Amino acid sequence: MKIADIDLGPQPLFLAPMEDVTDPSFRYMCKRFGADVVTTEFISSDGLIRDAWKSRAKLRIDDAERPVGIQIYGHLIEPMVEAARIAETAAPDFIDINFGCPVKKIAGRGAGSGMMRDVPTMVEMTRRIVEAVRTPVTVKTRLGWDEDSKNIVDIALRLQDVGIAAITIHGRTRAQMYRGEADWTLIGEVKRHPDMEIPVVGNGDVDSGPKAKEMFDRYGVDGVMIGRATYGRPWIFREVKHYMATGEVMPQPSVAERAAIAKEHLAKSVEIKGERVGVLEMRRHLSNYFKGLPDFKSTRLKLVTLNDPAELMEVIDSIAERWGGFDMGAAVPPPLAHDI
Repeated sequence: MKIADIDLGPQPLFLAPMEDVTDPSFRYMCKRFGADVVTTEFISSDGLIRDAWKSRAKLRIDDAERPVGIQIYGHLIEPMVEAARIAETAAPDFIDINFGCPVKKIAGRGAGSGMMRDVPTMVEMTRRIVEAVRTPVTVKTRLGWDEDSKNIVDIALRLQDVGIAAITIHGRTRAQMYRGEADWTLIGEVKRHPDMEIPVVGNGDVDSGPKAKEMFDRYGVDGVMIGRATYGRPWIFREVKHYMATGEVMPQPSVAERAAIAKEHLAKSVEIKGERVGVLEMRRHLSNYFKGLPDFKSTRLKLVTLNDPAELMEVIDSIAERWGGFDMGAAVPPPLAHDI
């Protein structure tokens, strides 16, 4: 698969952009475990134009992440065009337009999946962005606004016509939010359409090697994007690649291995963002590395309240020591986060 001239190899695995999840340290961990392509958290076009520090901070990418995309969202054409130009100054490998976020505060004002109610503006916005930047432009979207407007085949063809380099489709409508099962049938129809020439990446409910292989084999997609199942589980990319290469399901990491991964992740977060912010932003990750351990409540409380990285490292070491014999293969999977 290629995004423009970027060769991703056969059947690449993508890390989905997820707000408050796919920050640089988490992208680093997923990349280390085999993610072929990563994308930033989505960034508000208004925030970029106002030079808001939080939005600008999300532009930070590292060469070790490549190929890496920057995702932007907004509901007005001119600010989105300007935001794309600003994003391009960070030298991403591609710029992704978010037409998929179903959250009310985003979609309700016409951004994200809200744009699916105004396809002409969606297409014109995309055309203007493609013309404004030299970096390849991709799109992430959904099947449609609701059950009565699953118009993704038409949308995909129209977006291809204005120059996008690839499209990612989440197998739900906006009305579904994250309820029910993702329907990949229309994703397959987009891919098999005789006029579809750009790569099609499928997204939705992929949480294992067998599931990823099924989506490649049944629907013929060029790539698979994994979102919610990565939360507290960056090694899922390793699992998927192992299964696709061997047909065997890998055992889940031991408590000791999870502890080592959590410590590496924490150290990277602190390195990138400093002790205070690095620790605060790790709280959403740390306890999920150990989801399913028995009698874990008091230890979990420490993971989400301690502020000193050295103390947190000690707690993680104690987890490996105390629960070292626990079979994580029988543990409860981590809760699903929302992929944007």
